[in-house]
Amino acid sequence: MSGFLSFLKKAGIILLLLAIVVFVFLNVANYSTGFRAGVPTKISKKGVILKTYEGTLNVGGLTNSAEGAIPTTWEFTVRKSADSVIAKIDRAILEGSRVKLIYDEKYVRFFWLGDTKHFVYDVEVLKDGR
Repeated sequence: MSGFLSFLKKAGIILLLLAIVVFVFLNVANYSTGFRAGVPTKISKKGVILKTYEGTLNVGGLTNSAEGAIPTTWEFTVRKSADSVIAKIDRAILEGSRVKLIYDEKYVRFFWLGDTKHFVYDVEVLKDGR
């Protein structure tokens, strides 16, 4: 019986370590890092219990659809703790300024972190639209 308990302890420790590695890989590790430039058109706080900030960036150009030509947009998430990023995006929306959004892309999307895999962590307001 003690051999079985020893096996259960070892299996439990291995499963716990595996769960930690998977959690860190999916939440901390980035699939890619980059930036997108355009005019932000929306930033909103969404969610019933878990609130996240979701935004849309008009990257330029048009896409044809059944409803006609629609602007090409890119959706992104801003972490709740990034108040300065949200303030910069809000100011750019009010002024109609072009911005460069610097982001990390995660491997998978978790519903409690946001609606997208793209997490904006910095904003640069582009001067003269460039």
